[in-house]
Amino acid sequence: MKLTNAEHAIVAAPKILYLLSAEKSGGKDKFFERSGFSVAQWEVLQAAVLQHGQAYDTVNVVTTDFGVKYVVEGKLSTPDGLNPFVRSIWQIDHGETVPRFVTAYPVQEKTR
Repeated sequence: MKLTNAEHAIVAAPKILYLLSAEKSGGKDKFFERSGFSVAQWEVLQAAVLQHGQAYDTVNVVTTDFGVKYVVEGKLSTPDGLNPFVRSIWQIDHGETVPRFVTAYPVQEKTR
């Protein structure tokens, strides 16, 4: 199943800048920088994350107190061309219809 209303998904700039922040990201910044992303061109990561959420199926859907959380896994298109396997988290808040990006991080690709 694809992310609900993926064509309308929102990837807010502060979420992307958080991922690229050495002070805030808990080390995620190193992963994304090694993959060729940068603060100076944060829009490249924003576009890659949006494409990721639209391209791959959800692997888990969980209802929380805040809304419905969607977990999407697949290869993230990166500037270095290595395209690592990444998990992105999206949420549709209660009363809303548009998914918003929450976070992303590398995961081990599952073998089938």
